[in-house]
Amino acid sequence: MPTPPEALRRGPLRAGTFGSVLHEPRTAVVLGRWLGAALLTCFLTGLLSHLLQQPPSWLAGALPSRPVNGYRFTQGLHVISGIAAIPLLGAKLWTVYPKLFEWPPARSVLHALERLAIAVLVAAMLLEVFTGLLNTLQWYPWPFPFRQTHFWLGWLATGGLLLHVAAKAPLIAAHWRRVAPGLAQRRAFLTAVTASVAAVTVTTAGQTVPWLRALDLFAPRRPDIGPQGLPVNRTAAQAGTTVAPADWLLQVDGPRPLRLSLADLARLPQVTAELPIACVEGWSASAHWSGVRVRDLLDLAGAPSGAGLRITSLEADGPYRVTEMPASYARDPLTLLALRVNGEVLDPDHGYPARIIAPNRPGVLQTKWVSRMEVR
Repeated sequence: MPTPPEALRRGPLRAGTFGSVLHEPRTAVVLGRWLGAALLTCFLTGLLSHLLQQPPSWLAGALPSRPVNGYRFTQGLHVISGIAAIPLLGAKLWTVYPKLFEWPPARSVLHALERLAIAVLVAAMLLEVFTGLLNTLQWYPWPFPFRQTHFWLGWLATGGLLLHVAAKAPLIAAHWRRVAPGLAQRRAFLTAVTASVAAVTVTTAGQTVPWLRALDLFAPRRPDIGPQGLPVNRTAAQAGTTVAPADWLLQVDGPRPLRLSLADLARLPQVTAELPIACVEGWSASAHWSGVRVRDLLDLAGAPSGAGLRITSLEADGPYRVTEMPASYARDPLTLLALRVNGEVLDPDHGYPARIIAPNRPGVLQTKWVSRMEVR
C-alpha cells in the first residue's frame, strides 16, 4: 500500500495503528458466514411476514391457513435471528474496519465502486437492525413509516450482501477453510462472539419460545402478562372501544343478511380451539379461544364456497380497522369469531364483544371489536 502524504500520517493513518492480528481475512470470513446466515434467515422470514400481512392481490387467495403455528414460528425466528445479528455485525465491522483507512482510498474505478457498495451495505444493515430492534419495543422516533422502510431496506441489504460476496469470492474461497494453525486470539474472540450471541438469544427468545420463558429477561414482552394472561398491543382505550354499545349487533352482509346479538351468537354451535396470537414485534402466546366458526356464519349468510370476508371493527380509526380475510382462512374450521378466551368472556382489551382468531395469521389481522362482516 503506498505511503500516505506525511501531513495525513496521523490518527488511524499512523503506521501500526491497528495492531490486532484479528484484523485479517480468516476471522472476517468466519464471522461473515455466521452473519450471512443470520441475515438471510431474517430476510426470508421477514419477506414471508410481509406477504402474510399485506399480500399482493394475485397471492392473497393462495395464502395457506396452516400450519397453525406457521406465522408464530417464522416471525419469532425473524426477530431472534435479527437480534442475534447485532453482536455478529459489531464483531464483523470491528474485524474489517481498518480497511476504511486504506491508502489510497480508491485504486481504480472498480475499487471505488466496490467501496461505495460496501458503504451502502453497511449503512443499510445498521439501519435495518436499529429500526427492527426499536420495533420490538414499539418505539418509532422517526418520521417515515416503519414497515415499508424496513421492507425495502431488507432488499437493499440483501442485494448489497450478495454483491459483496460475489466481489470477495476469491478471498472468501481462499480463507473458507483453515489451512494454517489457528490463532489463539481468534479462538478466544470467536468464543466471546458466540457467547454474546447465545446470551442475547436466550434472554430474549422467551417472548415466543415457551421453554425459554423463564430466561426472558430483556425482551420487551412477556407472553403470559396482560389481561386474561395474554399481552395486548392496542388496548380498548387506545382504540376508543372501552365500552361496547349496549345495542351491539353483528352485521353479516351476504346473500342472506344477518344481524346477530351476543345472545344469538351464544345459541349457535360453539367451538373451542387452541390458537396463538403472534405479533410482528416477535412475541406470541397461545390461548383457548371459544366462539362461532366463521364458516358457519358464512353458510348462514348464504355465502358461496370461495367467498372471502371484509371485517370491520368498532374502533373509529387505525390502519387495521378494516381487514380482508381470504377464503382459505374464512373456511378453515379453526377460524373463529371468538366470544371467550381461556373460559372467560373477552376482556375489552382482547376485543369484547367479539374478535377474529385464525391460524397462521399475523396478530394485526386478528381483528378485535368486530361489528361487521361482508361476504366478498
